Amino acid sequence: MKAAIYSRVMVDDQQKDVQLFFDELTKQKIQPVIFRDFFEQIKDAIHLPADTAKFSRAEELSDEIEFIISLGGDGTLLDTITLIRNKPISIMGINFGRLGFLASIGREELQMAVKAIANRTYLKDTRSLIHVDASIPIFGNVPYGLNEFSIHKRDIDSMIKIHTYLNGEFLNNYWADGLIVATPTGSTGYSLSCNGPIVFPDSGNFVITPVAPHNLNVRPIIVPDNNIISFEIECRSDQIICSLDSRREIVDKNIQLAVKREAFDVNLVRLSENNFLQTLRNKLTWGLDKRN
Repeated sequence: MKAAIYSRVMVDDQQKDVQLFFDELTKQKIQPVIFRDFFEQIKDAIHLPADTAKFSRAEELSDEIEFIISLGGDGTLLDTITLIRNKPISIMGINFGRLGFLASIGREELQMAVKAIANRTYLKDTRSLIHVDASIPIFGNVPYGLNEFSIHKRDIDSMIKIHTYLNGEFLNNYWADGLIVATPTGSTGYSLSCNGPIVFPDSGNFVITPVAPHNLNVRPIIVPDNNIISFEIECRSDQIICSLDSRREIVDKNIQLAVKREAFDVNLVRLSENNFLQTLRNKLTWGLDKRN
């Protein structure tokens, strides 16, 4: 069995756990294929098999690779989405960061996680993606994301006006600092911080959430993800910011934009002990009442 390993960086207090992780891979006869930049960082500090394979691009991930394991926080896991593209590679996130909502497996569960892969005792959650179409190329050859697409004004510019349509039918004019279109997975991220609702990962919808709307009677709305959502932007500045997960581009305000559900999904691997409701309670302290 082969597994790709991705991480952005290893800091000193992680060295012991990272070594334990690779030792467990060897023990379970799982061959690591390490992201090249990460390999260069750890090769002198971590004992690795002499024939350890490396990769830099999605094209270098062969059909033999069943998993990609992310060592880091949620941002690190989002990076793996851009690496696997539409390959049938499942994603496991081991949390070396802070919150770890998507990368829900803790450092103390490292060995258990590797054993779960080797023994196939894990569970898979299928997550939908959001795809961006534009009149000019943006986001390179990875125009999709797991969490959300958003449109923003630039820095200290005045608010922008976003004409929004569902399948060509007018939905609303948003006078706001920006607008978020989140997947069910992204509903617990940026959208939630702007008062968007939490929806279950398998809900099959998008959440449209304004950022600091000028009209107080404008609220987030949930729409089925079989809709194509398109936008036209008015603003005093010549440029706006488009963001897709942790990536962003500055584009001309006259750009034509639309989002839809991506044609393929991704699979997130979790241990059987963890599920969405438990993660809500443990990570977001959802429903916590100190009086009880």
